[in-house]
Amino acid sequence: MTQLLEADHLVVGAGAAGLAFVDALVEHDPQARVVLVDRRDGVGGHWRGAYPFVRLHQSSTYYGVASTLLGDDRRQTEGPEAGLHERADQPTILAYYEQVLADRLLASGRVRFFPRSEHVGGRTFVSLDSGERHEVPERCRVVDARYLSPDIPAETPPPFAVDGARVVPAGGIPAAGPTRQHVVVGSGKTATDSVVWLLQHGVDPDAICWVRPRDPWMLDRANLEPDPVVYLGMVAGLMGLASEATSLPGLFLDLEEAGTMLRIDRTVTPTMAKVPTLGRWELDLLRSVEHVVRLGRVRAVRRGFVDLDEGTVAVADDALVVHCAADGLKRPPLVPIWRPDVITLQPVRAGFPCFGAALAGVVEATRDDDDEKNRVCRPSSLGGSLTDWARMNVRGFRAGAAFGAEPDLKAWSDRVALNPARVPPEAGSPELDVVLARLAAAVPAGVARLDELIAPA
Repeated sequence: MTQLLEADHLVVGAGAAGLAFVDALVEHDPQARVVLVDRRDGVGGHWRGAYPFVRLHQSSTYYGVASTLLGDDRRQTEGPEAGLHERADQPTILAYYEQVLADRLLASGRVRFFPRSEHVGGRTFVSLDSGERHEVPERCRVVDARYLSPDIPAETPPPFAVDGARVVPAGGIPAAGPTRQHVVVGSGKTATDSVVWLLQHGVDPDAICWVRPRDPWMLDRANLEPDPVVYLGMVAGLMGLASEATSLPGLFLDLEEAGTMLRIDRTVTPTMAKVPTLGRWELDLLRSVEHVVRLGRVRAVRRGFVDLDEGTVAVADDALVVHCAADGLKRPPLVPIWRPDVITLQPVRAGFPCFGAALAGVVEATRDDDDEKNRVCRPSSLGGSLTDWARMNVRGFRAGAAFGAEPDLKAWSDRVALNPARVPPEAGSPELDVVLARLAAAVPAGVARLDELIAPA
């Protein structure tokens, strides 16, 4: 039997994007009724399966939903990041989303949540426990909040063969016990977090073998603080250098000298530019690991050996191989956010997916025509290669200009903490005026030059 549910929107995915969209939608449309479904047993998306020592890689202020600040704008009072804004850990994020669900969404009386439910296409979903089918009316809009859902090691098998070796995802490190050697496989944030955790817990750097198929560029976290003078000052400097760049590799080297970008090994030019953030204290720890393998991707791990694209390396017979090689940052094709059959949530400003999803919720609530919605709310891509990074910034700045030209969206975005580029009215100061003038001068030429650098020859 199929149960028909009354709803205006069927939102598939109760992770960061889905919740940010629903929160903004019901805030700006007092009539909106939403059915929210997720295959997991609660809200929070991939955070429910994340490794236990994970933290946001930037300020909590930029994450979550627009109506409810994550972390209350608190600063760290001790440790190597004292003075910087807090970065929430996994338990804090999950508790926050449970609170948002209960106190904001369900309490509105206009949102119903169906955990442990699988969307099977169209306007139908099925309970994974009872098998009961549910449908929503034809007029109900389907919202795909899973388009960019990351794969995480805990839920994704290793992308290599395993023959007699001991392999755990990143989250399995704390319970794995001692070993003569840890072999960390991956180049991204999960790998850097794993290496940092091991070093902080007394593992000798010489007992770590780090298999890094590509070296990454990363942003110095101190430049991304939720202060318009700090954040926009960094952006102004970045775009000023971009406007004079003769190549993308050269631009990244200039950004490194300016203190914006970081790389682990200054003798290797990175080719990966997903640009997560990193603290300089973490950089010091990562540089202490000298056994780095750069022989392409791992094809197989065997007892005592790792087979790669370009050769085989010997490791300890009892080595613990740490799988950090899941595709955490997806780059599917860009599509219009609003199409007749589906609303597909994607970033709008470069990076910052929660802001993009919340903006889409506001636009959905305040505009009727899909062409107009797509005009003012344009999707941005994500980083990967240096070219991907440049394209992400070009698209992001142009998308920011589009929604920033709308008075209501500009006013909303300047007061919502999820927007890293917000300039609240009360933030005015002579120092900020200087930064804004630099930004206004640098962005047009910087965007134009990045566009030239990514253009096909």
